[in-house]
Amino acid sequence: MANQKAVSLTQADKLHARKVRLRWLVAASTLPLFGIIAAFGIAPQTDTNNIPVSTIVENLTVPASVIQADNSNPATAYWRDERIESGDTVASVLDRLGVSSEEIARFLRNPEATRALAQIRPGKRIQAQTTDTGELLWLRHINTAGTLLQISRQGENFAVTQQQAALKTRTVMKSGEIRSSLFGATDAAGIPDSITTQLADLFSTDIDFHKDLRRGDKFKVVYEAMYNNGELVMTGRILAAEFTNDGQTYKAVYFQQPNGKGEYYTPDGKSLKKAFLRSPIEFSRISSGFGMRYHPILKQWREHKGVDYAAPAGTKIKAVADATVAFVGQERGYGNFILLQHSGNYSTAYGHLSAFAKGLHKGEKIHQGDVIGYVGSTGWATGPHLHFEFRIAGVAVNPLTAKIPYTLPLSAQYRPIFRSAAQPLLAKLDLLNGTNLAALE
Repeated sequence: MANQKAVSLTQADKLHARKVRLRWLVAASTLPLFGIIAAFGIAPQTDTNNIPVSTIVENLTVPASVIQADNSNPATAYWRDERIESGDTVASVLDRLGVSSEEIARFLRNPEATRALAQIRPGKRIQAQTTDTGELLWLRHINTAGTLLQISRQGENFAVTQQQAALKTRTVMKSGEIRSSLFGATDAAGIPDSITTQLADLFSTDIDFHKDLRRGDKFKVVYEAMYNNGELVMTGRILAAEFTNDGQTYKAVYFQQPNGKGEYYTPDGKSLKKAFLRSPIEFSRISSGFGMRYHPILKQWREHKGVDYAAPAGTKIKAVADATVAFVGQERGYGNFILLQHSGNYSTAYGHLSAFAKGLHKGEKIHQGDVIGYVGSTGWATGPHLHFEFRIAGVAVNPLTAKIPYTLPLSAQYRPIFRSAAQPLLAKLDLLNGTNLAALE
C-alpha cells in the first residue's frame, strides 16, 4: 500500500537557489552522530511574513518491515547490574535484579549459592541475567583478587563456580597535593588505599611519614590497574612515582631484571631499598623519644633506649630489615619481646607486643617488611604502643638519627636495559608536570 506525503515549498526556498551575491547571516549546527555541519541563512530585507505557500502531493511507497522472531530462546533475557548496599540481604539484592519472588525462594533453598552471594561486601557490583518472567539465568561477581564468582542455573537448581577472571590491565597516572594527610590527599585524587600504602613504603627510607610531611608536598604516581568490562577490579604495583617533600624531590621506577628479580630504583639506577626501614609501623605517632625521660610506672628518671610508637592494639609490626630471630618470648619490663639479628653488628628489638606472628620462632629467617607481631601493652606499659630499639654492636642508638646503610646499586650489565625500561615511565611522570590532572587512564 502507498502513503501520501505533503511537501511544502516556499518562496524562501526559491530565493535560496538564486545565484546572487548576498551577505548571509549563518548559523551552524553540528550533528555529532554523522559529523555534518549544516548552514542556514536568510537574505537581508527578505519579507518572511507574507510568503506564498504551494503544496505538492507525492506518492511514496513504504517498504514492508520484517521482524525476525528469535525462536531459539522463548523468553527474552535481560542483563542487569547492581551495587551491593549496606544492610542488603540476599533477597533484597535478587529483588533489585528483577528476580521473581518464586525464584528468590528457590535460590534461598540452595545454601551454597546463598552463602556465596551473602559474602560479597557492600560497595561491590554484581551482574545478572534474568528472563522477562523473573527467572535467574546467572549471576557474576569479580572480587579484589581477580576471582570470578558465577552462580548459574542448572535445571531447577543453581551451581556455584569460581575461576580466574580475564582482566584488562591499564596504566593509570594520578597526582595530588598534601593538604592535611597522605590518605586525605590520595582519597581526593581517587587513588586506592593499596596504592597509597605502596607509595608510603616506597619512600619510607627517605621520608618519615609520621613527622616529615608538609602542607603543599606533592606526589605523582603511575600504577597498574585491572579492569573487567570497564569496572576497576584490583590494583597492581606502582610502576613509577615521584614525591616532593619540603622542597626535596624523590623519584622511583620499577625494574625487573632478566633474572626475574624486581626492585625500585632512582632514575640513575640506585636501589631505593635500604638495608633498614625507618619505622616498623605504618602511620603512627611517636609518643616517647630516645634519651632520658621520667618513667611513668617506676616514677623516676631513666634512660629510654628506644622510641615508642603509639598505635591501636593489634596494629601490625614489620621487621625493618632481613634478619634471623634471636629471641621471641617474655622479657621483664618489655613484656612480649622480639630481638632480631641483622647482617653485620646490627640488631633491633620490639617490646610490649600483644601477640607474635603465627609460628615465629628462634632461628627463623625473615625478610624486610614481614609481619613479626602486633602492638599491645604487655610488660611495663600504660597503654598500647611499640617500644622499638636500634642497636649497633649491642648498644642502643637513636633509630631516628642513626646512619642507615644503603644496598648496592644496580649491576652495570643491567644498566642499558634499565635505562630503556625507565625512560617511558619517567616520561609519564613528566607528563603530569604543571598540570592539575587528577587522573589519566
